Amino acid sequence: MRTTSLLAFSLSLAATMLLAAPALAEKNRLQAKAVVELFTSQGCSSCPPADKLLTRLSADDDVIALAYHVDYWDYIGWPDTFGSPENSEYQRAYAKNWESSRIYTPQMVINGTTGVVGSRQNDVTGALSDAALAVPIDLRMGNDMLKVSIAGKAGAGKATVWLVSYATRSSVVIERGENAGKTMIYSNVVKGRHMLGMWEPETGAELKLPLGELLQSPNSGIAILVQQEHGNLPGPIIGAAAIEN
Repeated sequence: MRTTSLLAFSLSLAATMLLAAPALAEKNRLQAKAVVELFTSQGCSSCPPADKLLTRLSADDDVIALAYHVDYWDYIGWPDTFGSPENSEYQRAYAKNWESSRIYTPQMVINGTTGVVGSRQNDVTGALSDAALAVPIDLRMGNDMLKVSIAGKAGAGKATVWLVSYATRSSVVIERGENAGKTMIYSNVVKGRHMLGMWEPETGAELKLPLGELLQSPNSGIAILVQQEHGNLPGPIIGAAAIEN
């Protein structure tokens, strides 16, 4: 298990959504009870069991599984082909919110509230046993657009709506570092995380998004997350839905 120091970050909406005819989405996850965010690295010898566990979780209709590849282990011999500083900063922001002085891989975060060692299946299963998402989200595709309908929930605090794009399956031959010689299959690798706007508990939110290239590939997915914040740091995820090709 790896550890390092602590910072925070924020992301802006990227203007990369070009209008185009998307492929027909084959799988919707509109009633998920949990979002599992795995912080992992191709250069971490402890991560393959967690990567495989995330693949199993990604087959569960109750779970939206997302893999955030970090870059802070690149120096040990193998730069993660999916790693990014933004993913590392997102993990550090969780740690700061929890008043922790360390981050590590593999770490799974359940609904933005609970962090566990991602290779410990019993701990992950335990964290998922009581998981729930209180805010329903409906996703509908049509006319090159994605309509997002997010219900309101009286008494809840404001939250941010995020769009997370990911590749549902990727194969990587690792040539150097702690996992040298392994061919790894990765699931739901996050490609981007973009802020869409704010969610108001009294009224909910309605959004229309140009699908562009987000779902053209047969190996792509997007998740819509409603996530509360504590002082600009990521907090509980209270709503989530995903659509995949």
